[in-house]
Amino acid sequence: MAVGPYGALLESVRGVRWPARHSVAGGAPGAHAARSRGVATEFVEYRPYRQGDDPKRIDWKLLARSDRAFIRLAPDRAVLGTLVLVDASASMDFPRVAHASSARSTSARSTNARSKWRCAREIAVGCVAIAHAGADPVGLAVVGGGGVARLTPRTRRGVVAEAARTIDALTPSGTAALEQGFVGAPARVLVVTDCLGDLDLLVNTARAHVAGGGEVFVAHVVSRGELDPAAGAQLAVDPEDPMMQRPLTKETRSAYTAAFAAWRQDTARRWRDAGVGYAEICDDEPMDVAIRHIVAPVA
Repeated sequence: MAVGPYGALLESVRGVRWPARHSVAGGAPGAHAARSRGVATEFVEYRPYRQGDDPKRIDWKLLARSDRAFIRLAPDRAVLGTLVLVDASASMDFPRVAHASSARSTSARSTNARSKWRCAREIAVGCVAIAHAGADPVGLAVVGGGGVARLTPRTRRGVVAEAARTIDALTPSGTAALEQGFVGAPARVLVVTDCLGDLDLLVNTARAHVAGGGEVFVAHVVSRGELDPAAGAQLAVDPEDPMMQRPLTKETRSAYTAAFAAWRQDTARRWRDAGVGYAEICDDEPMDVAIRHIVAPVA
């Protein structure tokens, strides 16, 4: 599997599992607990034998003791279709990376640099690999100024390398209408974003997906440079609207950090109120640790 610079990351998350937050609708056999009950070695409960049931499913020992026929039930297991939805708007390219002309040079530079985009790429490829290893159909949607680059969820070999090539070929730009990624989305959606777009619309779209029986998790990517700006006077420029500029000085720095902290706290609350799993991830933390946090079971 050609995964380029993601090899070490994928090796570090090998064996990690991504369980569903809730039981899933029955379908193709898979790794997740289904809402239905089937016949397996793991006993859950009995139900009385009904005409038309396969006699092989009868618990004959119980029949001999009680003179009544029962079927042993066990939890069905099902696959969970998964989509990794990635924000490729201009604000994700912070701190801005100088992109080379060739695709190969661009990939190398942006992967090695500490940036929100590098972080998002590693989260996306790592989570695609984990879902694929669990036999779940997994796809990718990357939304930016150039529109939507989409890979339909699938289980075939090579899906991880295909996802890596797709996201490596893109450069963040413009604005991202991430709600477009939910159109036709499977049951589970992971959104990787800095939450700096139209948050109202995105939260409402995710809430509707959850209300329809799906599950959504948001990996909120922030940069260390946003959390702790460098000392000295700076001019903060909105990458999606260059006309919006604010001076960041010694006098205004504390007000900025307080406002940014309050905004992050409110953002986390809004996602959780919508029934969405949430984690804030800084671009300088180990990505294998961040990925394990994303896919960990929710208590």
